[in-house]
Amino acid sequence: MVIGGGDPVFLDTNILVYASQIQSPFHQAAMETIQGFYDTGVELWISRQVLREYLAMLTRAQQFANSLPIAIVIQDLRYFYNRFRVAEDNSQVTERLLTLMEEIFSGGKQVHDTNIVATMLVYGISQLLTHNISDFARFSRLITVLPLQG
Repeated sequence: MVIGGGDPVFLDTNILVYASQIQSPFHQAAMETIQGFYDTGVELWISRQVLREYLAMLTRAQQFANSLPIAIVIQDLRYFYNRFRVAEDNSQVTERLLTLMEEIFSGGKQVHDTNIVATMLVYGISQLLTHNISDFARFSRLITVLPLQG
């Protein structure tokens, strides 16, 4: 069963990390969920920020894996870039980010999550697939958070 209906879904960075890392305890769940969306024709989105976060995460040691060689991580990024729709960080996203930060308190590392929501809103994407549900709870009136089941 695929959650989310037919509307576009934005993939949080952790979903890409779990899907690409066989050692991850959430690897199977992430792979099956992404495939389920594909099988039902759901448009999947990421952003340039997600690509940068993926680079940062996998070029340092993780809880379930060592850091990867840069060539492997770059190969992954090129694969994601060709497989998913990529939202650009543009001036509209920045303006929406600033507005959101005035409406819903965000500071420190939360700015990254707020920017994901700003990107989603600018691109008309109402659903976010993530394992970090609590990070996005404060945006529940603006987006639907789809929890990774696993």
